Amino acid sequence: MTFKKSLSLARTGYELLDKKRNILVREMMTLIDAASEIQNKIDITYSKAYLALQKANIALGYIDELAKSVPEDNSIQLTYRSVMGVEIPIVTIDESDNENTLFYPLGTTNTAFDEAYVCFREVKRLTAHLAEVENSVYRLADAIKKTQKRANALKNIMIPKFEETVKFISDALEEKEREEFSRLKVIKAQKQSKAEGAGA
Repeated sequence: MTFKKSLSLARTGYELLDKKRNILVREMMTLIDAASEIQNKIDITYSKAYLALQKANIALGYIDELAKSVPEDNSIQLTYRSVMGVEIPIVTIDESDNENTLFYPLGTTNTAFDEAYVCFREVKRLTAHLAEVENSVYRLADAIKKTQKRANALKNIMIPKFEETVKFISDALEEKEREEFSRLKVIKAQKQSKAEGAGA
């Protein structure tokens, strides 16, 4: 009974691990598609940003001092969500305070510089999103690998081992029952023989 219970638990465990693996794979495939799309957007936005920066440099000269007027950014925040026990990062950018704030005087720049500034802000947002997605994919892939290992161990090692043990015990019990049945038949026959002998 103990081994049958263990076998049942091992089969249930395998089914749960298989479901978990399927959910994780589905989640990862969605994120891989998203990562590819974000990477394309980043490439396009970077191209626009560098072209605008080139134009600004040509029109305004070397704009190092203007670039230094933009403050260091510390608006990126990291939290987590759980998918089937796997911690997935959520990267957010808090731009509520300076969303529409410019950190340089408008009189000293031109539209090309403004466009470069806007494009690079968009690149920052996209890069944070890409980092979130790529890290999530990495964590999910690692969890899928571990889940697959556990599922394989149950399917290929534990379940067959328990099945073999249950079969061995069942066969032994059946053999014992047959022996007991034969023994009882012999005893019954002997009793009948004695009863017939005493009656004669």
